[in-house]
Amino acid sequence: MKVLVFGSLNIDCVFRLPRIARAGETVASSAFSRNVGGKGLNQAVALGRAGAEVYMAGAVGEDGAFLRAFLEASGVRAELIRTLDVPSGQAMIQVEDSGENAIVLYPGANRALPPEAAAQTLSRFSAGDWLLLQNEINLTPALIEEAHRRGMVTVLNPSPFTPEILSWPLEKLQWLILNELEGADMTGRRDPDGILDALRSRLPRCGLVLTLGEAGSVCDTGAERLRQPACPVRKLTDTTGAGDTFTGYFVQSLLAGETAASALRAASRAAAVAISRPGAAVSVPTRREVEESPEV
Repeated sequence: MKVLVFGSLNIDCVFRLPRIARAGETVASSAFSRNVGGKGLNQAVALGRAGAEVYMAGAVGEDGAFLRAFLEASGVRAELIRTLDVPSGQAMIQVEDSGENAIVLYPGANRALPPEAAAQTLSRFSAGDWLLLQNEINLTPALIEEAHRRGMVTVLNPSPFTPEILSWPLEKLQWLILNELEGADMTGRRDPDGILDALRSRLPRCGLVLTLGEAGSVCDTGAERLRQPACPVRKLTDTTGAGDTFTGYFVQSLLAGETAASALRAASRAAAVAISRPGAAVSVPTRREVEESPEV
């Protein structure tokens, strides 16, 4: 059984600051780094380091060769990534000393994929294979439809949230993984149970996972509602890749035949390790590091 991540690949320019800059303000950065990123790439790396057979599809510009190399070094098959005559996606990330962040995103090649890329890419996969999607490329609704036609298991992380997501064919998903802010935007509710109740009403056959930051996470399988506390963190360093690490490890655990409860625990432990380190994809732990980490 294979999993395809069809999503974004970015070049992340990360600035370390005492605080995130306000409008009209100039703040000196104490450190700068140029890293790999993009929600798609981050989640593919998490799947690869967790032990899944994972493929990455998407697009980069001529400046994106090192993104492919990083994926391959993380155990991800990268031959389905297209090179377009458009710059790769770029992200300007401010990380303040508390670990919180603010991100400005230029989509670049991520939103220049040709329409035929959906069917062409998914033709390499079969019924029962998995597809993991986010909202940083231009083909996501078409990919949901094509995956459904082929009998694939589709997982959506609707991040970053935009209103058009509500018009997508969400009823064709098998799993929806989102944070509490995205859940509030999708449902108009603020409390976790209210968000899940609203989503369950709209998507009666879809597994739901809601992440709550320091309050942990909740999974609604349709048959039960499982709650997972956040795992201990040695030192909060950078929250940039936490959600992507959680998503990748949760999906890999399901692929491996684990229960939803076990997948929640593994994902929570992986996210706790990730936020103790700087960076996004570079902070994703290996399966062994997760197994050796504290558990709640």
